[in-house]
Amino acid sequence: MDKNTWIGFALIAAIIVGFSLLNRPSKEELERRQHYQDSLRYVQQLERETQAAMQAAEAEMAAAADKQTDNTPVSLQEVFGAFVPAAVGDDSQTILENSRIRLHIGSKGGFLTQAELKDYKAYGDSINMLSLFKPDEVETGFTFVTANNRILHSQNMFFTPQPVTIAEDSTQVLRMRLLTDTEAYIDFVYTLPKDDYMLRFSIETHGMQNVLAQNMTSVELLWNQLIPQQERGRKFEERYATLQYMFRDKDVENLSESKNDSKNITGKLRWIAYKDQFFSTVLIAEDALNAAQLTSTPMPKQSPYIKQYQTKASVGFDPSGSRSTDFRIYLGPNHYNTLKAYDKGVDKAERLNLKSLVPLGWKIVSWINMWLVIPMFDLFMSWGMNIGLVILLMTFVIKLIILPFTFSSYRSTAKMRVLKPQVDAINEKYPPEKMQERQQATMALYRKAGASPMSGCLPMLFQFPVLMAMFWFFPTAIELRGQSFLWAPDLSTYDAILTWNMNIPLISWFFGNHISLFCLLMTVTNIIYTWLNMQTQATGSDPSAKMMKWMMYLMPVFFMYIFNDYAAGLSYYYFVSLLMTIIQTYIFRWSIDDEKLLRQMEAKAAKNSASPKKSGLMARLERLQREQQRIAREQAKRRKP
Repeated sequence: MDKNTWIGFALIAAIIVGFSLLNRPSKEELERRQHYQDSLRYVQQLERETQAAMQAAEAEMAAAADKQTDNTPVSLQEVFGAFVPAAVGDDSQTILENSRIRLHIGSKGGFLTQAELKDYKAYGDSINMLSLFKPDEVETGFTFVTANNRILHSQNMFFTPQPVTIAEDSTQVLRMRLLTDTEAYIDFVYTLPKDDYMLRFSIETHGMQNVLAQNMTSVELLWNQLIPQQERGRKFEERYATLQYMFRDKDVENLSESKNDSKNITGKLRWIAYKDQFFSTVLIAEDALNAAQLTSTPMPKQSPYIKQYQTKASVGFDPSGSRSTDFRIYLGPNHYNTLKAYDKGVDKAERLNLKSLVPLGWKIVSWINMWLVIPMFDLFMSWGMNIGLVILLMTFVIKLIILPFTFSSYRSTAKMRVLKPQVDAINEKYPPEKMQERQQATMALYRKAGASPMSGCLPMLFQFPVLMAMFWFFPTAIELRGQSFLWAPDLSTYDAILTWNMNIPLISWFFGNHISLFCLLMTVTNIIYTWLNMQTQATGSDPSAKMMKWMMYLMPVFFMYIFNDYAAGLSYYYFVSLLMTIIQTYIFRWSIDDEKLLRQMEAKAAKNSASPKKSGLMARLERLQREQQRIAREQAKRRKP
C-alpha cells in the first residue's frame, strides 16, 4: 500500500475514535441508564409476582369451590380471607327499570348482567325488548388487594342485594353489598333516574381501611363484552360498530372497525364506548380511566356476534371511604339529540361530547348535518308524517336551497354549449403547435361573451357538501330503524326485492346475495339523467369525448355496486332527488332559449369589443401569457447563430 492509503486509513480511524469519544455517555448518563434498567427489572419482577399471585389465588378459589360440599371453611378462609362470607351464595338477579330501560344486576359480581331497551327490538324479533347484552355476553369486575396481599376479583364473589329505595322523583337506588367477616363492607351503588338512559354507579367502602391494602390507591377494571348482531345488514353494521373513547382533553378516537386492533393508552380517558351501529354502552369515569388497554376483535361471519371488546384500566380508589369511586353508564340509542342533551347546561370543561358517537362526516359536512339536516328532519318528524313523506319533503326543501347553484351551473353549461361552434372555428384556425395563440383567442372569446369554463363547476362544488351530509346522515339516523315505507319494511337497512343463497359468478361478487329495489330505481333514474345530459353535449369525432360519454354511463352502475347494501332511506332520497333534478332540467331548458342566449352573448361581445373591460383574473392571465411569449422570443433569438 502507498503512503496515501495509509494516510486514508489513519484519518478513518481518527474519525471513528473521535466520534466514539464525543458520543460516550457521561457518568450521570450512565447512572440514569442503570437506574432505568433497575426500575424496568423491578417492574417486570412485580408484574411476574402479581401474575403468579393472581394465578395462585384463582387456583385456590377453584379448589375451594370444589370442596364446598365437604364444608371446608379453612380452605375458603385461605383464599378469601376477610371476604369469606362472599365466597359462596345464590346467583340471583335484581331488576331496576324505568320507562326506557330494564337492568338486571347479578348477585355474583354485583354488576350489570343484562340491559334491555323498552322502545327497541332486535331485527326479526317483534316481541322481546332489544338487549344490549345478556348474562353470557358480558363480564365486568374490579380487582381488590387485601391487607395480607390477597388479590380478589369482584366478579368471583357474591354480593348481597339491599332493598331498592325509591325517592320522591321516582329515582331508584340499589346497593349491592360485599360483606366481610367484620363489620366492614363494600357497596356497589346503582342510581337510576326516571325516564333516562344514564345510570349512576359508585363504589363505596365502609371501614375497609384495615381489610384492604393501605397503599391501594386504585382498582383495576376488567370489562369484556360481546356485541350481538342487531340489524339485518351484517356488513353494514360491522362498518359502524367500533370501540370509541374520549380523552380528558376532549379528543375522541376509536379502534379499527374492520380488523383486530388494540391500543395501550397512557393518557387519561373520560369515557369508553362499546358502540354498535345504533346502540352503545358507555362507561364514563367521573375522575379518569388510567393506563387503559383496549382491544377490539371482529367475530366470524357465521357468529351471532359482530365484535368482541375488552378493556383493562385502573381507576382511583380510596379504601378509607372518605371518597367514592364514581361512574356513569349510558345504555341506550345513538340518537344525536338524546346524546347532545347530556351536555346541556354543563360547563365546557365537563361536557361529555357523547354526540360524537353519531358519525356525521367531515367538519363542514357535520356542520351541515348539525345545523340544517337534523333540525329540519326533527321538525318534519314532529308533524307526525310517515317517514317516507318526511324524506320526500326534506328532498324538496334541499332542492330549493341549492336551486340557485343548480340554475347557475346549468346556465354556464348552456353558454359553453352555444359558444362551441366558435371555439371549434378557433381550433381550426390555430393548429396544435400554436397552442398559446389558440388558448389566447379562446379566452378572449369567453371574456367578451361573458362565459367561463369554471363558472359551471363552482356551483357544483357548493352542492357537494350537502350531498355528502345526506350520505352520512341516513345510515346513522336511528329514527329510520324499523320504519316501513312502500315495499321497504325497514328504511335503515337494504330493501331486497331479490335474494339468493348460492354463489353466482360475477353477480354475487357485484351484488352480494340480494338486489335492493330503491337502489335499482336510483340507478335507472341516474342513467336516464346521464342520457339527458349527454343530449346537450356534442361529442363529435373526438375519441376521448366518446370514451368520457361511456364512462358517464358506467358511473350509475358503479354507484349501484356501492349503495346496494346501504340504507334504503338513503337510496330512496337519491332516487327522489334525481327525479326532481330531471324535472328541474326540463324547466331550465324551457326557461333558457339557446338562440336567445347566443344573441345576448354576441351583443355583450360586441359591446366589450367597443369598450373592452377585463376582469382582474383575465387580465392577469393575459399578462402571464404575454410574458411567456416574450421569454420564448428572447430564447429563440439567443439560439440563433
